[in-house]
Amino acid sequence: MFLTKLALSHYRNYEQIELTTDSNVNIFVGPNAQGKTNLLESIYVMAMTRSHRTHQDKELIGWNGEQTQLHAEINKRYGNCKLDLAISTKGKKAKINGLEQKKLSNFIGALNVVMFAPEDLEIVKGTPGVRRRFLDMEIGQVQPSYLYDLSQYQKILLQRNNYLKQSFPGKGSPDAMLDIWNEQLAQYGVKIMKKRQSFIKKLQQWAESIHRGITNDSEELRIRYAPSFDMGQFEDESVLLEQFMIKLTQVKEQEFRRGVTLVGPHRDDLLFYINEKEVQTFGSQGQQRTTALSLKLAEIELIHEEVGEYPLLLLDDVLSELDEYRQTQLIRTFQQKVQTFITTTGLESVHLDQLDHASVFHVLKGNVSGRS
Repeated sequence: MFLTKLALSHYRNYEQIELTTDSNVNIFVGPNAQGKTNLLESIYVMAMTRSHRTHQDKELIGWNGEQTQLHAEINKRYGNCKLDLAISTKGKKAKINGLEQKKLSNFIGALNVVMFAPEDLEIVKGTPGVRRRFLDMEIGQVQPSYLYDLSQYQKILLQRNNYLKQSFPGKGSPDAMLDIWNEQLAQYGVKIMKKRQSFIKKLQQWAESIHRGITNDSEELRIRYAPSFDMGQFEDESVLLEQFMIKLTQVKEQEFRRGVTLVGPHRDDLLFYINEKEVQTFGSQGQQRTTALSLKLAEIELIHEEVGEYPLLLLDDVLSELDEYRQTQLIRTFQQKVQTFITTTGLESVHLDQLDHASVFHVLKGNVSGRS
């Protein structure tokens, strides 16, 4: 997968810009707050139809603009592809090769990306919500149906929570209505859990091998899915559905008292262990960084395994955060294999001598110049 052209209109601090991005490695260099991260974000938005930095789409629209338009041209193994995404305060419109997509889920997956930024360390040491978002974004790229299941689940969860807040045992007959919400919640919840379980199993296989390589076989990384209730060894969805319903029954009175749903994938977590010690709690900062790096490199291989092509790699000011050894390991992974986009405040933090066919763009006040 290769991005050859990127064009933006009224996107954040870019009024109009068109870039040819046909090098293996594309480096955006310049001082902070000039728009380097905005360029990487726009590529991410083209892949996911949403930003990794904000939940507010209106923040992507340039000052005093009514909408932003993004255009990308990519080469894939089965031919060239043109992607267009328009984002306004009224919603989003997406096109593939000029054909409007009725569902955004049909657009997601046309371009695959792996983003690695300093804040990704929070995947390891941050809150469960950060890790759930990581799972949702990455699974959604390779299984667009996952995003539909997740959207339906979140709608049902919101309605169920509202119902719990307005009702309590003994007020009329709330159980009949609650049974309906429970069945719908469990139906979509089990689908999400199964897909998360499968994804984490594959991620573990890649991350374990990569982590051993980075640490010269001195550390063994293990990733464990921690759902809100024990899934046991059950593989059958009907059995898991029954387990989900039983758990909801067990916590019913607690939920009425607290007015919130206590069971389901919205309370899942992801745990990391190095040599059987939990990294979030007991890992050093170096081990946490290495775990995050292993995860990102594993993502690259997993996406390749799932879709048959390597994704784009977006490195947002991350090379300066890595020591020389980890930076070398990262460069070795993407060199000659993955088209990579890098932001940096200075080229001294990038091992240019290790990079082949790199283009350097200079970014200043929302303007991009040069290709050296």
